[in-house]
Amino acid sequence: MKSFIISLLALLVIISCDTRPAKVDAGEADNPQYSSEIEEKIDRIINNLQMETAVNKLYDSRSLMDQLEHYHTPGVSIAVINEGKIEWARGFGKRDLASDAPMDIHTLFEAGSVSKPVFAMTVMRLKEKGILDLDKDVNEYLESWKVPKNGDWQPKISLRQLLSHTAGLTVHGFPGYLKSEPIPTVPQILSGDPPANTGAVKVNILPGTTFRYSGGGTTVAQLAVSEALGKPFPAIVREELFTPLGLPSSTYQQPLPDSLENMASTAYPYKNQPIPGRFHIYPEMAAAGLWSNPTELATLLIEVQKALQGGSSLFSKETVEEMLTPQKVAGQIGIGFFLNSKGDSLRFGHGGWDEGFVTQVTAYKDLGMGAVVMVNSNAGYSLLDEIMRAIAIEYKWPDFIPASVEYAEMNNEEIERHKGTYLHSDGREFTVSTSHDTLFLAYDRQDPIALFQTEDGEYRNDQLNFSISFDQNELSFKQRGRTESYVKK
Repeated sequence: MKSFIISLLALLVIISCDTRPAKVDAGEADNPQYSSEIEEKIDRIINNLQMETAVNKLYDSRSLMDQLEHYHTPGVSIAVINEGKIEWARGFGKRDLASDAPMDIHTLFEAGSVSKPVFAMTVMRLKEKGILDLDKDVNEYLESWKVPKNGDWQPKISLRQLLSHTAGLTVHGFPGYLKSEPIPTVPQILSGDPPANTGAVKVNILPGTTFRYSGGGTTVAQLAVSEALGKPFPAIVREELFTPLGLPSSTYQQPLPDSLENMASTAYPYKNQPIPGRFHIYPEMAAAGLWSNPTELATLLIEVQKALQGGSSLFSKETVEEMLTPQKVAGQIGIGFFLNSKGDSLRFGHGGWDEGFVTQVTAYKDLGMGAVVMVNSNAGYSLLDEIMRAIAIEYKWPDFIPASVEYAEMNNEEIERHKGTYLHSDGREFTVSTSHDTLFLAYDRQDPIALFQTEDGEYRNDQLNFSISFDQNELSFKQRGRTESYVKK
């Protein structure tokens, strides 16, 4: 009897200490409650979304529920990483309007192109195990389809180039297929043969010379990996990534298995109108076919962060450093992930867009911070940035929101030197004048505009998206990424 009581007490302790979120019925919502401190953070974030205005670097504060209504978006799910762990996750709104099913942390979304870096993590694991070579000609892996010749010339492209979009391949992305439509095989997709709804994937840029985003290239890599290992693609990712990390709901299976469909959000491309059959099918799995939720995607981001600290059970630090190093001619993209900022502020991430779903993932390489936001409407794509900015403000993310312009004290003698009329080569004129220690710019019939000097020596007005600078007798006018020169008369 004594041993039975001890066993019973031990079982009760285990149950009480198990904080894993339980799977819930399709009609219930599972959105955990947190400490008062975390709940206050969540409240501040959802009431401080940062909506872009017509002026650069100037935002309006809005509430999440107002913005869901504004963008005709049924729901959103969010997970926030802080200090190397998921600090909170929560769903807001509805995952299905017809059944009034609420959004929660288990709701599944199609992650769109976020499928690509998750696939890249799988490739890097197989590379680390010595199964795949990033720089080998993929035609050596491919069997049922080969990278086609261009006339008499046979391109040679590698997994490294395919995963950094430098292989010179065509087909940017994929629209998916209704459940009622015939679904093509991957070789049919790559050849552009019916019932594929996209063109053939071909090399028409010299491989390795420039960046061009290509979901077609990722699909070539999908087939190469599957045929190299002799296994279905979803099984490979499940075995190498999802099962070791304990991600039971993430899958590349297309169509989505019946066992997970009750957890899936309906897709609402625009105006709260659902897709017939609830969502599209994407046989281009590596490029666009991942089903997941913010909690499980955040777990993947954390694993990358752990690896960089030498604490991953799946990846060495060297493997992940390679993954997050800008590839040749690729600009700010490593292997799978896009890279932003530099130094301690370096972030890795990716966006995703499938029909009726939009996703954004971002995490700091060295700071243990990040977030995942997923919405079930294409019309709600602006929500991603608005929510990310609110999170960045609350958690004081460095170098995320553009810094507000700092102004310097005006030098009266200097601004007097700038007075005069400046002529463009096509005859347009700017007139620069001063009044009460302030510089004014006049153009055509417009009233003069007051300009103030920034700390980097330019002049601008907070309400207009242009700036000017002076060099000797020349005025440079910068607007919308263009710079025009005006010479003093």
